[in-house]
Amino acid sequence: MEFIFLITAELRLDPLAGYHAAELLQRFMVKHLTDLFITPTPQGAATDPPKSYEGAVFGMLKEKFPLIIFSCLQLASKMSLHSHMINNSIAVHFLHSAGFSVSKKDVLESELMVLKGLDFRLDAQNPLTYVEILLEVLGHNEPSIPVDRLHPLCLHVLQFVSLQRTAIYGSLLAATVQWGSPSTEQREKFVTVTEDCMLLGVNVIAVATFIVIFEEWEQVLKELSHITGITQKSIRDFACVTLKHIIGTKSSAVFT
Repeated sequence: MEFIFLITAELRLDPLAGYHAAELLQRFMVKHLTDLFITPTPQGAATDPPKSYEGAVFGMLKEKFPLIIFSCLQLASKMSLHSHMINNSIAVHFLHSAGFSVSKKDVLESELMVLKGLDFRLDAQNPLTYVEILLEVLGHNEPSIPVDRLHPLCLHVLQFVSLQRTAIYGSLLAATVQWGSPSTEQREKFVTVTEDCMLLGVNVIAVATFIVIFEEWEQVLKELSHITGITQKSIRDFACVTLKHIIGTKSSAVFT
């Protein structure tokens, strides 16, 4: 995620392209790893034990991963209406400046590999889209709420949650099971929460509201719940977990 955000900023792409790329990357890597591990041992590794095979797979991916990430961002830039398209010349120049020795052929082959891995389906849920649509609806329903002040901070909050995703969702899961040790079944059910862009969107707006216009906190929670059907308690719980990570505290007293 950090690599994607840095490239997005360096190439002055629309932030939407960055989040789109992250979704493409996740989908591709799940498919790619699955294919690699269900395929018979790779060429030249037929006599290796399973652990050596696994190490060989991850060793190979370690070398290719930066280019795979860039390919996802390149594809996302072509899907964005507000970003200039990253062509192969720009890609090679940028990757060379970042210390990666690649050719235009390497870039093209990587892009095609990702495309095929995604079955040429580049549609993906984008959390930033959810945030911006929710802000637009919020501003329409409650004109008194200064959504223009919330938007810049929402971008920072969403980026923070994306970079700290594992820790934040881990804390949310722990809070859901009352800080006990989650069972395998509970973890499996919680996956749907981690993939819920609507929940993430209302959380980001709630956190930004708490920081910028705390006096509107309760009103915004009520309106977000009305818009999305997500309970105020669920929004509040997620927002409190996120805020604790932002300020680095385990105490909930400041939010009560």
